[in-house]
Amino acid sequence: MIDFIWNLTSFVVALGILVTVHEYGHFWVARKNGVKVERFSVGFGKAIYKRTAKDGTEYVLAMIPLGGYVKMLDERVDDVLPEDKDKTFNSKSVYQRIAIVAAGPMANFIFALFALYLMFLIGVPSVRPVIGHVEVNSIASKAGLPNNTEIVSIGGNKTRDWQEVNLSLIGEIGNEKIEVKTKDGDNLYIATSVLDTRDWNFSPDKVSALTSLGITPFRPNVHNELSAVAEDSPAALAGLKVGDKLVAVKGKPLDTWLDFAKEIKLYPLQEVLITINRDGNVMSLPITPSSIEQSGKTVGYIGVAPKADAWPESQLIELSYGPLDALMESAERTWNLTSLTFSMIGKLITGDVSVKNLSGPIGIAQGAGSSAGHGFVYFLGFLALISINLGIINLLPLPVLDGGHLLYYLIELFTGKEVPEKIQESGFKFGALALLTLMAIGLFNDFSRVLG
Repeated sequence: MIDFIWNLTSFVVALGILVTVHEYGHFWVARKNGVKVERFSVGFGKAIYKRTAKDGTEYVLAMIPLGGYVKMLDERVDDVLPEDKDKTFNSKSVYQRIAIVAAGPMANFIFALFALYLMFLIGVPSVRPVIGHVEVNSIASKAGLPNNTEIVSIGGNKTRDWQEVNLSLIGEIGNEKIEVKTKDGDNLYIATSVLDTRDWNFSPDKVSALTSLGITPFRPNVHNELSAVAEDSPAALAGLKVGDKLVAVKGKPLDTWLDFAKEIKLYPLQEVLITINRDGNVMSLPITPSSIEQSGKTVGYIGVAPKADAWPESQLIELSYGPLDALMESAERTWNLTSLTFSMIGKLITGDVSVKNLSGPIGIAQGAGSSAGHGFVYFLGFLALISINLGIINLLPLPVLDGGHLLYYLIELFTGKEVPEKIQESGFKFGALALLTLMAIGLFNDFSRVLG
């Protein structure tokens, strides 16, 4: 329940920020072009808060936080006083209307640039993408990808941390080959490996890109010894203490910490017997794990952390830059994310990426909660990614979206005539149906992941 509330709150905050940015783009450019804005609403439905400014614009915060809108004076839908006719949206030139409609998506791209700029200015703690292990007979091993080396580029894109590695790999979906460059720890040698991905079975909802290729990132050794026991947790209530060494769960011997974690997850709200070694004395303690939601599944949780070796200093990095370099980095990341999103849309259309990979509001909420839980800089990165996606989706040529309106205005620009109202209405109906279909697919995928 706590995870649900956290994810929901993070989702509402993220969506509220991005919707406000998007609609403010329309609002600001409309006002600059002399259009009277009657209402600026964040959310739909019943108003939670509203205020009317001196210029007559009503600012509204509505109950359903799944979008927003800017209502402009328009003779096609409003009764307009003679003195206000020059303040209507429809009275403006086609160039002005294009600018007003395009301003929403453009505001999302500008916001993404700003969020990433702040992220790089503050600094993102991370680790170098060093390969810990390559699985035998995997795609990576067949390409000769070496262990204990750092991935420096994928498909020509530089990779400074694991996030950049994952983004680059996702961008390679559908390609028959992936070029991966690695270097050894002393920066003395750079090797190039070409992964044959014609038989690459990658399902993002089930496994990571790295795992599907047979790559395991380096991690410091983790020991079957407790380094922390949360206060009032099931572990604390059962009598577990820092320093206890884990021996078995329900009589099943444990070789690694991962074995222990997997076993505990199997028994939410069920009593299990844990065997430990405490200062040379072997004893068994009954414990009832609580239940939490993890990756859409209910798993057991007892509130302990293992003792682990420290990360090698040489592998710890912080992506932090000065004001000018941070701007350059944010511009490059914005461009890369935009290109990646367009590429994925294209691959969805061609079938290289399955519609099963689409996420709906539940998946986005989980992403918001996860990023916010890791810290402010990671939440900034999430906001930038979703803002870019929101901007691109709104530019799609579906009549119900900004891109659809732009399509009509471009036709008007070249023909000198407005698109007939009946054609526009038919287009809006088609666009609404297509959008609802995509949303339904996203929701279906979300529920499949949660229930599966």
